[in-house]
Amino acid sequence: MGYERRNIMKIAHINVLGEVQTIKDHLQGTAERAGMFASEFGCADMGYLCGLMHDIGKYSEEFQKRIQDPEHTKKVDHSTAGAKELCRLSRAAYTPAAMAVAGHHSGLLDGGSSKFAQAQDGTFYGRLKAALPEYGDWKEEIVPGTVDLPLFCTEGKSPVFTMSFFIRMLYSCLVDADYLDTEAFMKLGAEGLKRANYSSVQELLNRFECYIAGWFEEKEFDNDRQEGLCRNRNRILQECMEQGERVDKGLYTLTVPTGGGKTTASLGFALKHIQAHGMKRIIYVIPYTSVIDQNAAVFCRILGEENVLEHHSGVLYEMTEDQLQNEKMYRKVLATENWDKPVIVTTAVQFFESLFANKSSKCRKLHNIANSVIIFDEAQTLPTAFLEPCVAAMSELTAHYGSTIVLCTATQPALGEMFRQYLPNMEMKEICSNAEVLYEEFRRTRVEDIGTLEMDELQGRLGAQAQVLCIVNKRKTAQELYKNLKSEGTYCLTTLLYPAARKGKIREIKQRLQEGLPCRVIATSLIEAGVDLDFPKVYRQEAGLDSVIQAAGRCNREGMRNLEDSVVSVFRLEEDRSPFLVQNIAALQWVQKKYEDVSEPDAIKCYFYFYRDLLGRENLDQKEIIKAFERGIDGKSFPFAAVAKQFQLIENETTTIYIPLEEGAALTEMLSAGKADREVFRKLGQYSVNVYPNHLKALWDGGCLEQIDGTVFVLRDLTQYDMDTGLKMDVDAGNGVFV
Repeated sequence: MGYERRNIMKIAHINVLGEVQTIKDHLQGTAERAGMFASEFGCADMGYLCGLMHDIGKYSEEFQKRIQDPEHTKKVDHSTAGAKELCRLSRAAYTPAAMAVAGHHSGLLDGGSSKFAQAQDGTFYGRLKAALPEYGDWKEEIVPGTVDLPLFCTEGKSPVFTMSFFIRMLYSCLVDADYLDTEAFMKLGAEGLKRANYSSVQELLNRFECYIAGWFEEKEFDNDRQEGLCRNRNRILQECMEQGERVDKGLYTLTVPTGGGKTTASLGFALKHIQAHGMKRIIYVIPYTSVIDQNAAVFCRILGEENVLEHHSGVLYEMTEDQLQNEKMYRKVLATENWDKPVIVTTAVQFFESLFANKSSKCRKLHNIANSVIIFDEAQTLPTAFLEPCVAAMSELTAHYGSTIVLCTATQPALGEMFRQYLPNMEMKEICSNAEVLYEEFRRTRVEDIGTLEMDELQGRLGAQAQVLCIVNKRKTAQELYKNLKSEGTYCLTTLLYPAARKGKIREIKQRLQEGLPCRVIATSLIEAGVDLDFPKVYRQEAGLDSVIQAAGRCNREGMRNLEDSVVSVFRLEEDRSPFLVQNIAALQWVQKKYEDVSEPDAIKCYFYFYRDLLGRENLDQKEIIKAFERGIDGKSFPFAAVAKQFQLIENETTTIYIPLEEGAALTEMLSAGKADREVFRKLGQYSVNVYPNHLKALWDGGCLEQIDGTVFVLRDLTQYDMDTGLKMDVDAGNGVFV
């Protein structure tokens, strides 16, 4: 009280023009942004506090020397200081902010043990015990305010899980605010101008309504069946838009039969909903990378490419503090997307792994999930082994972060009971009324079980059909079937084909089907979602009921054929049984005994209940993610880093191999020349195949691959790639190439 503040000037950043940004300016700029981001979930003061305290360690003389001469001075820990000061203010109330600050460059740390932690053990509590350079000048310029924990952090089924989720969201606000403030000072104008330069919600809605305007006009149809389908699709769309405007934020299902236009209907609901509730964006979570660009293309066509972000697996760039110090280095590092566009199209892997991540590259976008409509397309594909933590995370977003969740599918996975454990005061509601009536009106096929077939018999049946689709469980099975059936109009569709090739083949298939030409397609499950093909006859190797019904969606899709003639034949291959589908198949067989029509809504509900009973509750959280937060790991609290390693939806990690064919040839040469940037990698995604470790090893040992910079693989022996079937499973010998 009564001391006079000194006029000090400590530097946070220096740009290429030699201009300096003071620490005070950077802290205040970051605080304002972080507070604005956290206001979306009612925690503006806590967000502001994080921003204000995150870099006070830069007031040390050691850091000031470092920033003036980074090449000749050692690195300085400047993140721990803010965490220490926050804990001194009030350990209980300020711990979330302290954990966010401590990890804003290194990533969220495991909490550790407040009693037994050691300074160098790599935990949050260990960091608090570390010796730091003197940074006391911060008190001359920065005055932290007083904040309280949000009430929801002490309530609910699992308060510790709720707190961990809050810390991660707070961390997201801080790291995004830190990057954006630094970016603005570094004068990365081109990027800065692009941010937030999007259409308003009203403009998006106007575009959507213009797109669908002609759908409701009177028109002539070839038959009553076609007219009925069109009328029902319009009815579903109309109801979704009305409900979007009418209903409160919350948890919803959208059960639309295959062919009912659920993509457009769900977009109509979401646009009306975000307008009615002043929400920020729409996030589409799609199960497969194989169809994500197709859905994104639809949204771009309707809403404008500038308003849609397609984000899935690819190259992620980590920014180090050194790279943030000057513009020249900063420009070499591409900032990861922070999801600030109105419409995001992403994968379940990207979405959920980000929600359980601890690194800034994945967490930066999380705060932009708050106050959004999140649509889970093909909700039955939610990852079973992680189903409980996924449901817990979705519940947090709905209960505490102002988001609306929509589970969208023709085969609802019956998750109401599981959600009730985390959202006891919120009822899951169906958007589309009369689901049973709609099922009957959209019913276009019948499903029959034809028992066990030999490969020769299956090939004979397929060869006897002019137009037929056969879906099998393994890529190798698909390649073998194709090899024995190969003739004009026969196609093999698996993920061993690079995406651009698959798209070209799908265009050819659609054309042949429309013209009535011979068309036999052997495919894996990738064709079951988001691929609008219409076959008179479909064969489906035995799998889960949801897969069978999705396969049925490719049969008589437009309802132009008789129901009795539109058959989906489920078969078994004695020599090709998958150990990964044992429970799925057992549940299917149980439903087949109980229901004459396995595709009716009650049968689907029973299938999912029985399937999850077979698995057991413990197998819905196989890595014990929820327990890890509730009880800690080895006595250590808040195991953010440990959980991030455990929460991997794709257990068998795949490796991307780029195929130098068509446009991919020039793109891979840019890789070899060291000229690849983000845009090159995005384009290369269309010329890539993901392989499992044993396949990668066979290709490498056979000398078929070139490795660039130790991380990127390019197929150089092109005899291993067949333009009809894709990357070969059986590898011939050759010579390895190292770069």
